[in-house]
Amino acid sequence: MERARFIDHMGKKIFVLDFTNCQSPEMPAFIDECARQVRSQAKKSVYTITIGTGAKFDFDVVDKLKLLTRDNEPYVIKSAVVGTTGMQQVLLMIVSNFSKRKFELFDTVEKAKAFIASDHG
Repeated sequence: MERARFIDHMGKKIFVLDFTNCQSPEMPAFIDECARQVRSQAKKSVYTITIGTGAKFDFDVVDKLKLLTRDNEPYVIKSAVVGTTGMQQVLLMIVSNFSKRKFELFDTVEKAKAFIASDHG
């Protein structure tokens, strides 16, 4: 299964960024691919779910994620994040503050999909 992919859920096209168990050295190329795919879509047309379960981020990756989320903002309608705990949530708050984007946090992908499919948020 590809880490960066579009899925359909209840009529919504959702871009999934799957960082599950990713380590910092592999992330820059993955983040670049995510940026390319999101920015190839029409503005305000993309729903995203980011899965961070078991991912290990260093500060260089956090800087790259800050730029990704800021520069993807014109394309994204609604975002959900799954599987963040502890320090990941602190880093997500840094990314959110920098990009001025809001991320809803969930403990399962199914709950995140339900949020994306809803008219709330």
